[in-house]
Amino acid sequence: MTATTRRLTTAQALVRFLSVQYTERDGVRHRLIAGTWGIFGHGNVAGIGQALVEVGEETMPYHQGRNEQAMVHAAVGYARQLNRLSAQAVTTSIGPGATNLVTGAALATINRLPVLLLPGDYFATRPADPLLQQLEHPTEADVSVNDTLRPVSRYFDRVTRPEALIPSALHAMRVLADPAETGAVTLALPQDVQAEAYDWPAEFFAERVWRVRRPAPDPLELAEAVRAIRAAERPLIVAGGGVHHSEAEQALKALVDATGIPLASTQAGKGSLRYDHPADLGGIGHTGTAVCDELARTADLVIGVGTRYSDFTTASGTLFQNPSVRFVNLNITAFDAHKLAARTLVCDARAGLEGLTAALEGHRVDTLYEAEYRTGKERWERVVDGVYRADDDTAVPTQTQLLGALDKVVGEDDVVINAAGSLPGDLHKLWRARSPRQYHLEYGYSCMGYEIPAAIGVQQAAPDTPVWALVGDGTYLMMPTEIVTAVQEGLPINLVLVQNHGYASIGGLSESVGGERFGTAYRYRAADGTFTGAPLPVDLAANAASLGMDVLRAKTVRELREALGSARASDRPTCVYVETDPTPTAPPAEAWWDVPVAETATREAAVLAREEYDREVATRRHHL
Repeated sequence: MTATTRRLTTAQALVRFLSVQYTERDGVRHRLIAGTWGIFGHGNVAGIGQALVEVGEETMPYHQGRNEQAMVHAAVGYARQLNRLSAQAVTTSIGPGATNLVTGAALATINRLPVLLLPGDYFATRPADPLLQQLEHPTEADVSVNDTLRPVSRYFDRVTRPEALIPSALHAMRVLADPAETGAVTLALPQDVQAEAYDWPAEFFAERVWRVRRPAPDPLELAEAVRAIRAAERPLIVAGGGVHHSEAEQALKALVDATGIPLASTQAGKGSLRYDHPADLGGIGHTGTAVCDELARTADLVIGVGTRYSDFTTASGTLFQNPSVRFVNLNITAFDAHKLAARTLVCDARAGLEGLTAALEGHRVDTLYEAEYRTGKERWERVVDGVYRADDDTAVPTQTQLLGALDKVVGEDDVVINAAGSLPGDLHKLWRARSPRQYHLEYGYSCMGYEIPAAIGVQQAAPDTPVWALVGDGTYLMMPTEIVTAVQEGLPINLVLVQNHGYASIGGLSESVGGERFGTAYRYRAADGTFTGAPLPVDLAANAASLGMDVLRAKTVRELREALGSARASDRPTCVYVETDPTPTAPPAEAWWDVPVAETATREAAVLAREEYDREVATRRHHL
């Protein structure tokens, strides 16, 4: 070692490098890698594990997880809460620990959210072959199970020599910090390389700032977009998650206030305007509001802001039915901006919206159009009032009444988290978002098991914010493990656990597509072999209590309200357990979703479902 080098192991060098990486946007600096989640095994305990002990908590905070997939979910929740400006790392051993990362990595990349994955890998020097947990490939000796992470990572490298870490680590930071590139980044670390020493250049450990750019719109693209908006009679803005990531909510409000153009929101974009803004029409698409989908069908110009146009948003290509409809897409990535044959505005969401507002000075939609959508919004709010209201406080609550009770308890900045089941549809239609970060729906991957670990990540990012994880029994049974982490860390997350004895959402979908709810109920087998017997005698509330949570059981609407209030006031991880009335009370879907139905069948349910499918699919169109 010399004055210009430091002799460290590869793992020690990586941890020290990560501790001095920062992002900066609008003059505000954040740690890029704010902490490391880890579960240790023989593939990382002597490398990354020892390195974390070596540097200490002040240099690199360590978080102990119980499930590798859940650790990624927690890191994703953290990054989303902080608008992608700060992220966390996740380290695992080789073998199953590494492959457990794949689902979380896919979720991160699909949702364009940064997370750094550091799985252990097999010996680069191959002193013994095979190793414990090694996948042996007969024709490709350099393949390991970590290669499963390649298609779900935005950047992947296997660091087979210490010196190879330098360019690889720099590339990893570039991708994590770039809003147009970000997602899961994987550095696979052979366990012998992790422990190997090397003389590292001192400059590798110098503080480095990755500036998060706000690229301005191209003047020609901006002029074309402005012409299209001025010419439109029925324009509609579709706000996606990019509005939040760019912190562009105020810029969006300024555009809407100036022009009167109404706003629809995807699952990721909900909360871009407050629910009570007169131009906020709520969710769009298959789980959208009636007023929003009605306007979408007649819109002659759709202005997408930070959205990737999933099939739920476009109703599988059946929603935008105006023969002359055209699209203007404002997006940080050209890949998303070009969707639906749109005029593109490739730029930062805030910069683009500010440019549009300035260039559209004096322009406003027709007063009749404005009156039309405002009347529709008022009509929809009465629908929400109706399904939220509980006339009998002693009755078993429905799921929509549960949301109504929670609506009365949450504060302006509480965060409500959900990802899968029947709740995403009800929330998208009905939830009244009061602030930009209150509505936290992971619907890019709609991953069961996301909610509890994501609540931990959000709580870490916003320590003084009440955080609610809404889960059904199906989701809970997939991943309750991180309750232990919340208890260990003293994180007062609130879990609302809804018991409806099975996969309620998929049960309804199964019924609609001729599947007759097959395999979707949590019940004993009946005499005919089907799962139609009595409900299983599981006690999920007791399970949550056994993992260390305070548990409040609610059987009636009144008890539910009281339990939610007590949970919000608590300084401990608290579960509100409620068995809901399964009677559907949410408004039906206002737009279609394409789930292919059997083209030939003998059972009447499937035959009728196929007839309905053929009618709906005939309305699909390609926007060219």
